[in-house]
Amino acid sequence: MGATVPKIPTRPRSRDRQLATDNGSRTTDREPPADAHRLVHSVKSFGAPCAKLIGFEIVEIDAGRAVGHLQTGPQHANPMGTVHGGILCDLADAAMGMAFASTLKHDETFTTLELKINFVRPVWVSLLRAEAHVTNRGKTVGLVECSVRDEHHRLVAKAVSTCLILRGEQAAGR
Repeated sequence: MGATVPKIPTRPRSRDRQLATDNGSRTTDREPPADAHRLVHSVKSFGAPCAKLIGFEIVEIDAGRAVGHLQTGPQHANPMGTVHGGILCDLADAAMGMAFASTLKHDETFTTLELKINFVRPVWVSLLRAEAHVTNRGKTVGLVECSVRDEHHRLVAKAVSTCLILRGEQAAGR
């Protein structure tokens, strides 16, 4: 018998249609609104190259909020056998980036000024959930927080990101 992967519940919204995946977790199949930022459309349609490399998925993107999932395994381990901190940071960074991108106007983009992460407990093989939300969105700078939890809902890491909004020539090509 193969091991089963525990389900990490999402917080469904009434307008979301929930789909069961092969491993029992739930994801949303709701398309982003037509007026959503192009970064949100791109990630929902094609995923992010980094996400494909590491194996995580951003499963929810909504106004100022995003959720990512990662089933960890031996390919994510550091030499001590626990999940490498950079993997946790990539998952949190992607969730925070999409949460922030969901607040942007069409002529805006952003860059990360600072990213900080605290590792609270080690993790080996686990289904992780990174839930990010924008805590402050100013005209130029925003602050985003993310909690990464294991399948037992225990906090694994807490990340904070400061984002700079780019417009005009600064946003060109991004």
